Amino acid sequence: MRQFRCIGIQVLSLVISIICAIDGKLFRSRGYLKDPKSDLTLGDPPTAQWFDQKLDHFQPTSYEITWKQRYFVNDSFYTNGSPAFIMIGGEGPANPIWSIQGSWIEYAKSVGAICFQLEHRYYGESHPTMDLSVKNLYYLNSEQALADIANFVSYMNTQYNISKWIAFGGSYPGTLVSWIRYKYPHLIHGAVSTSGPVLAKSDFYEYLIVVDQVFKVTDPKCGPAVQEGMFEIERLLQHQVGMRVLSKMFKTCNTLNANKAKDVSTFMESVIGNFEDIVQYNKDNRAFEGADNSDITIDTLCKIMVDESIGQPIERLSSVNDLILRRVEKTECLDASYTNSINSLGYHNWTGESSRQWIYQTCTEFGWYQSSNQTDHPYSNNFPAKFFEDQCIDIFGTHFNKKLLENGIRRTNLLYGGKNPTGITNIVYVHGSFDPWHAMGITKDLSEKATAIFITGTAHCANMYPESSQDPYQLKEARKEILKKIKSWLE
Repeated sequence: MRQFRCIGIQVLSLVISIICAIDGKLFRSRGYLKDPKSDLTLGDPPTAQWFDQKLDHFQPTSYEITWKQRYFVNDSFYTNGSPAFIMIGGEGPANPIWSIQGSWIEYAKSVGAICFQLEHRYYGESHPTMDLSVKNLYYLNSEQALADIANFVSYMNTQYNISKWIAFGGSYPGTLVSWIRYKYPHLIHGAVSTSGPVLAKSDFYEYLIVVDQVFKVTDPKCGPAVQEGMFEIERLLQHQVGMRVLSKMFKTCNTLNANKAKDVSTFMESVIGNFEDIVQYNKDNRAFEGADNSDITIDTLCKIMVDESIGQPIERLSSVNDLILRRVEKTECLDASYTNSINSLGYHNWTGESSRQWIYQTCTEFGWYQSSNQTDHPYSNNFPAKFFEDQCIDIFGTHFNKKLLENGIRRTNLLYGGKNPTGITNIVYVHGSFDPWHAMGITKDLSEKATAIFITGTAHCANMYPESSQDPYQLKEARKEILKKIKSWLE
């Protein structure tokens, strides 16, 4: 899963946190909002500033231990007594380009808001500890992250006489802004939570159910072709000759081996993952981020899957894989080695990567493993939740077992209320029907003051991008409705 003075009368500050959640190559990177492409006509983004943040907010005796948390400020639209927006960071670096671009900037222009962008602890350049050893990852969790935001807001209130804050976010930061409104209502006046999963759950089998629904909407023949292709793969996996055929067909970096069951699981998860990634970000204006593959949509993949001239369904799956390797992954082979994936996450030094940190959070707080545990296993049963749960042990040690995960998930839902955060107000939950993460989110109104916007045919965090002439009507209307909510909270 990136991030968000008045002298005299009170200043309202809108907390806008934007980003969307990661999962790794084993935990494939589905969920986060990528960095936007720089628009030179908007001028230079702001330079970094640093806030002295507490390492542990819940141990009074350790308050003297601090670290430098990175943030950015854009005061271009600010006038005396106007609101402020804050973009809260997620599971990746805070790119200052977001301080001058995105739909939240249009909202800021409309209400004359000052904009803060705050990077999440342990991501980007915000390093609370010397390294990423298991011992030091102890301070990485949602409670500490929320307390970071609260401490930052409280400090800015003293510096600029700011009195009200409203939070926006997408994916994991969308989760955080919901939770900070729930846990710190005296500091946060309202929140816009986009694509935020709020129910912690290990076996996120619903993810592929939504993907299957998108197949049906796109082309009724698409899903059955994908399923048949996966079944053909399973048949070939029964013997070593078939594995050699698959290795060549899908361009694996090493020949698949029947004795390495976790390599097979990694391979199967990667094949269906080609579709999951595209579905999640379908037609979401990623060109704004600088992506050069935003023309690849679920329509593109389904067109391949129903094209019988390519060959059997398994050959069409291979064609999809070729396209993803060439255009998205930009690599020559598919690395299906479980060991390679685990080893790549064993780093302790600050490398600029964020997968280790995010996986630690999933292993201790959230789960959200996109498994093959659907009824009748339409896309194989080779990557059950246990496949992902075992990775926690293999990466972090035997202590990080299923019991620890289940206790962490139970605690998360107890702390934040899951899909029923009783009494929460001044919040809008925004989801797209094509985004599989909506299955873990709130898609219906909880009350008159806790409402939901469900956008048909849109993907993960789509409403957070700048408006495009190609955006569907319902997406444009959703952005307008969000602005109305913001203005009503500021009246």
